[in-house]
Amino acid sequence: MTEQKLVKLSDRIDAGVKAAIAEAIEKHRRLGQSITIWRDGKIVTITAAEIPARSDSDTV
Repeated sequence: MTEQKLVKLSDRIDAGVKAAIAEAIEKHRRLGQSITIWRDGKIVTITAAEIPARSDSDTV
């Protein structure tokens, strides 16, 4: 594979992973489930009410 094709492939993979993460977070929000993230060097749990709703413009 050429370097250019690898870059394009990695860009597509990154976009797919970001979209999957956004969908999973939105699913947790809709189902009322909390999520746990890493923020400022600490593990933080965010309640479903604290998760901002995903808008149509948030697509990757």
